[in-house]
Amino acid sequence: MPRVQTPRYCCPDLIGIEHYERWVSRDLIEEIQQLARQLRGIRVCHINSTASGGGVAEMLGSLVPLCSTLGIQADWRLITGDEQFFRVTKTFHNALQSAGLDLREEALAGYLERNRVSAEQVHDEYDVYVVHDPQPLAIRHFASTDHSKWIWRCHIDSSKPNPPTWEFVRPFVEEYDAVVFTMESFQPADLNASCLRFVPPAIDPLSTKNLELDEDLYCRVLVELGISLRKPVLLQVSRFDPWKDPLGVIRAFHLVKQEIPALQLVLAGGMATDDPQGGEMLEALRTEAAGDRDIHVFTNLGNLEINALQRAAYAIIQKSIKEGFGLVVSEVFWKRKPVVAGNAGGIPLQFPDDYQGFLVESVEECAQRLSTLLKQPAQAQGFGAAGNAKVTADFLLPRLLRDELQLFADVL
Repeated sequence: MPRVQTPRYCCPDLIGIEHYERWVSRDLIEEIQQLARQLRGIRVCHINSTASGGGVAEMLGSLVPLCSTLGIQADWRLITGDEQFFRVTKTFHNALQSAGLDLREEALAGYLERNRVSAEQVHDEYDVYVVHDPQPLAIRHFASTDHSKWIWRCHIDSSKPNPPTWEFVRPFVEEYDAVVFTMESFQPADLNASCLRFVPPAIDPLSTKNLELDEDLYCRVLVELGISLRKPVLLQVSRFDPWKDPLGVIRAFHLVKQEIPALQLVLAGGMATDDPQGGEMLEALRTEAAGDRDIHVFTNLGNLEINALQRAAYAIIQKSIKEGFGLVVSEVFWKRKPVVAGNAGGIPLQFPDDYQGFLVESVEECAQRLSTLLKQPAQAQGFGAAGNAKVTADFLLPRLLRDELQLFADVL
């Protein structure tokens, strides 16, 4: 399995846990340092299926090198596969979120074979393996390690999985020493796990996607992207995935635009290598947006450009139908932006209590809430400030690091 390079933390003095003290408590920093002293010298390997294009890759890009600055040998490796393999695993992903499953026996056999081949590259060089989501799930079954501990980290809302899918994957899940879900409600009812944890994701305030930008810079980025500075921008940043409902976002935008014509919509999506549906959804979006010059669709923008778009937007949309967590919600709350989002998965967990009314169930409700924010800028500003406070308290990287180190200590 190829190793993902994380060069920005190659020097331990560059960015360490102490750099986060401006946002989190000294008690949390000291707890992390104490756990790290207990674990110093252990070897940890994270395994997933893509180095970019999703929330898991973004978290690992910060979490793995930060672990290394604390004296823990942390690596990040990728399971590779062809388009057929990733079509199978995307079907698993959808089916764990309750969609129907339509896979032939040979497709399942191909999935297992790819995991078996990848497992041949796994040895006892690590004390802990953390395997993320369904793509590399079966590696544990085929691995021959005698002393390593194995953790499966499921980032999907698998509370009501498609029964045949769950029947197929459950034996592989139950072989792990620990299983981690984002929320307790995501746990399938009949899972028999020896160690079960619930750990929500977090954002890195020191990443280029979340660093402060001055207004001149992010306005310049918008101009270079061909976006007008004279019309308010509504923005959705997410993979081009039916579960994110980008077509519904366009329809909600058209409804709002009937009332507020001077308006723009930006859809910025990543094309993850492990998601073959992305290209199909992108074409559908371009067809739906055809003829409206106020709709801008971008693919694979850099972190700086995403940061600029999020800071320049008036309001953010995350109209997910199903969602694991929706890390982008915390990203934009961090930037003090109001959010209208689908009432799905881990999204409500991120919303401040007084603003739960901006969680929506339909295109029409989404349009109504966006209209409210556009007409009431004081409410929009208060919403963004409350969201920032919520993220600061619960969803920054040091809290995630503490939870992960505690889990390592427990399984070892």
